[in-house]
Amino acid sequence: MTRVLLLCCLLLLLPTESCRTLCQAASKNKVKVSARPHGVCNGVCVENARCSHPCPPGTEGSMGFACRKQKWHKVTDTCRTLNAFNIFEENPYTIQTFGEDIKIHAFDRKSETIADMLMQKCPKDLSCVIRNIQQSPRIPGNIAVIVQLLHNISTALLTGVDEAKMQSYSTMANHILNSESISNWTFIPDRNSSCVLLHSVNSFARKLFVNTHPIDIADTFIHTMATILSGDNAGKNFTFSMRVNDTSKEVTGRVLISPDELQKMSAPSRLISIAFPTLGAILEASLLENVTVNGLVLSVILPKELERISLIFEKISKSEERQTQCVGWHPLESRWDQQACEKIQENTQQAVCKCRPSKLFTSFSILMSPYTLKSPVLVYITYIGLGISIFSLILCLSIEALVWSQVTKTEISYLRHLCIANIAATLLMADVWFIVASFLSGPPTRHGGCVAATFFVHFFYLSVFFWMLAKALLILYGILIVFHTLAKSVLVACLFSVGYGCPLVIAVITVAATEPDRGYLRPGACWLNWNMTKALLAFVVPALAIVVINLITVMLVIIKTQRAAISSSMFHEVRAIVRISKNVAILTPLLGLTWGFGIATVVSGGSLVIHIIFSLLNAFQGFFILVFGTILDPKIREALKDRVNSVKWISRISENLSSEFSSHPTKGPS
Repeated sequence: MTRVLLLCCLLLLLPTESCRTLCQAASKNKVKVSARPHGVCNGVCVENARCSHPCPPGTEGSMGFACRKQKWHKVTDTCRTLNAFNIFEENPYTIQTFGEDIKIHAFDRKSETIADMLMQKCPKDLSCVIRNIQQSPRIPGNIAVIVQLLHNISTALLTGVDEAKMQSYSTMANHILNSESISNWTFIPDRNSSCVLLHSVNSFARKLFVNTHPIDIADTFIHTMATILSGDNAGKNFTFSMRVNDTSKEVTGRVLISPDELQKMSAPSRLISIAFPTLGAILEASLLENVTVNGLVLSVILPKELERISLIFEKISKSEERQTQCVGWHPLESRWDQQACEKIQENTQQAVCKCRPSKLFTSFSILMSPYTLKSPVLVYITYIGLGISIFSLILCLSIEALVWSQVTKTEISYLRHLCIANIAATLLMADVWFIVASFLSGPPTRHGGCVAATFFVHFFYLSVFFWMLAKALLILYGILIVFHTLAKSVLVACLFSVGYGCPLVIAVITVAATEPDRGYLRPGACWLNWNMTKALLAFVVPALAIVVINLITVMLVIIKTQRAAISSSMFHEVRAIVRISKNVAILTPLLGLTWGFGIATVVSGGSLVIHIIFSLLNAFQGFFILVFGTILDPKIREALKDRVNSVKWISRISENLSSEFSSHPTKGPS
């Protein structure tokens, strides 16, 4: 028990005198210390219940379990074989017990931690613990001990890190970064252990002394490179190639310093970079994050004069269905942050990121986006549908212009066709700007043009929805307001205020609030940002709210039509049902209820079927407006027939007149 207490003192940075006092008190039973938690997991599993179990023989610590779905699941594990008495190749302590007295020799002066003892026993290269660390099993408790040791070393050693010390430090870190240990990080009670490791390695590397000779320390799961930079260098780059799993497949990462950046340097300085092939998965496992790191994790330590670097990451998973996010590790918040980097270029094999290293942001990588879905089927559906939609909308507006005077003789018909014409016009402009935005998206994104395209896409698609809302409000006005009417000019002003005023206010506020901090656009695409600023909510919330209002409007139309069919004959009931079906068929595409499938695409995430349905319904919405809003309108068909008949009548008269003149030519003066 006293040996365990002594280990705790050493790891918790307590002075040797304090440890000795506690040990003596414990031996005299003045302080009771429990070596491991009590309780065994042999009872009934009750949901959310917890228990602990001793570690296997030969190890110290305990394992914690939680009851989930009527089964015990391990949640913590502190089992370890490493301690202060066996971590060194030679035992630094000579412990002799005489009754109740414990005498500690050799390190009785100011030594406080294992790190202090390490630097006193092998100060030149820190190698006196490597053999025992490498031979230790990679169980959670041992991982935690090594992480704490590395943290203490990086904190205690203020200067004087040379290549030999860096080699020993990397060897210790390499042991717990092994791909076989990834799952064990999940059970370490301190969820921030992986963050502590990353911070410790970066802090230790900052103290590395680099002379004219470049440093290249390559282990399987950590690779350190360092060199001296000067302003006259014609660019500089490091290339890492490392295995990310147990296969022979390797993934590369490159650090590029441009000549323009190097010219900012006033004196030669260090460039240090460290590559980790498994740390991304370890961070994900230990922090329980719902993100997937899709490349090496690259730490870069630069002179303060350099503001930007380029990083090239080869993708681990080369899936075409997911886009890439360039990120930097935020050590204070223990998360990946998109504000540290921007994506410059991407293809199926790799991604190019431009990042801003600082004391806060040192480590960078790429994430696999969990939401963006790319499929050739979706691309074909979208662009073919948009082509048909644009043609249909142009035809719709042409027909409306042709028959306008004949179908807008009454006030209600005028307002109805005004809504349809503006829905078609705004959707046409939205589709055109969508195509412009798609050409501006991708590598490299033209930021100024992309902002403008995104603004107009946002504004015009919102206008489509608000004109659909105006159409719904007009229907409600006709159904509910029976005994009171407003002037035609007032109604037109209200419709235009709703259709164009509301979306303009929303679009302007969105770009003004997010663009100054570069949070308006999503990385690599001309569309509203989601991960950083949630700017996409400025489109989603109004659109879905309007969809709900329009759905209520359709239900009111159905109820109103059903009431008209009460106490009628069977023939009239059938006609009422047909009329209800026709109303629903016309109102659904016109009022944008198909956009309700957008909720399903968000909820289902990567479901390709839902995305295809959503793309079909919305890419062909212009065609739906042409069919249900124009062609199926009997008044428009009648007006078109009259136009055709009048054209035929005029043509017939012209033919008669021409034949008349040809049979009786005009005689000139004799």
